[in-house]
Amino acid sequence: MPRPLWSGAISFGLVTIPVKLMSATEDRSVRFHQVHTEDLGRVRVRKYCEAEDREVSAGEIGKGHEVSKDTLVAITDEDLERMPLPTAKAMEIVAFVPAASIDPVRLSGDSYFLQYDGPVGAKPYVLIARALPRSTKVAVAKLAWHGRERLVLLRVRDGALVAHVLKWDDEVRDPSELAPKEAKVTDSEIDEAVQLIDSMTTDDISGYRDGYRQALEAVIEAKAEGQQPPKPSTEDEETGGQVVDLMAALQESVLMAQAARGEDAGDAEVHEMPTAKKQTAGKTAGKAPAKKIAKKSAKKSAAKKPARRQGA
Repeated sequence: MPRPLWSGAISFGLVTIPVKLMSATEDRSVRFHQVHTEDLGRVRVRKYCEAEDREVSAGEIGKGHEVSKDTLVAITDEDLERMPLPTAKAMEIVAFVPAASIDPVRLSGDSYFLQYDGPVGAKPYVLIARALPRSTKVAVAKLAWHGRERLVLLRVRDGALVAHVLKWDDEVRDPSELAPKEAKVTDSEIDEAVQLIDSMTTDDISGYRDGYRQALEAVIEAKAEGQQPPKPSTEDEETGGQVVDLMAALQESVLMAQAARGEDAGDAEVHEMPTAKKQTAGKTAGKAPAKKIAKKSAKKSAAKKPARRQGA
């Protein structure tokens, strides 16, 4: 397991649970260094003090807040640690709510495991880990961490407490202006969309992989061995063209999803969907007679040429 990022206690009424906070995920992205393209020399960022015009070390760098254009206030780590904030060393549970009431857009993407700290924390830790699933609720707590107070969601995964950092309510933008106001769909189209959702429903998404990272690693491996990077696939991919019949698109999507899952499509009726690809084929077919005429004309010209040479 990774090293603890924070240690304190969960405050649950009069119950206190000593815990350690550890990252629940890891970033597997391929990292790059900045290099000089001519000689691949590393390009580094150096930190300079404007007042002394010299490079400074990490130990000389602190925090400062600009209160006005020409005034900076120095804030030390001791200042932050001594703030009179009850959540500085405790994760205070403020409410329990149904999991469905939490808008996923408020999840910041940062998730952490909570490990009980010492024998004294084992029993209260197991207590809340058993009580939460039975209540079908999740806990909402407040935590002061990394220079600000955060709202976190606590839930249980395989017997362990998991903390998800939440956005505050005023940090979520209003999306009401983004929804189309004039588009109308029929009940039949909605029913077909629901059928498509059902045909694509699964209980396990563990099989999905990061195709971009795998392709990038193949490129890096090839170049490291002095070989040419893999070429992109030359197979023609169906782009779909312009769909003019939404119902036909939904029905065809349902059949494709059922076929992918090995299900019997039955006798479902699918409308013909004109696409840009088919329209192009139609235009090409329309030009075919002109090509035949051109060939016939060429043959007639070839037949006349010997006659002219004899007449000469």
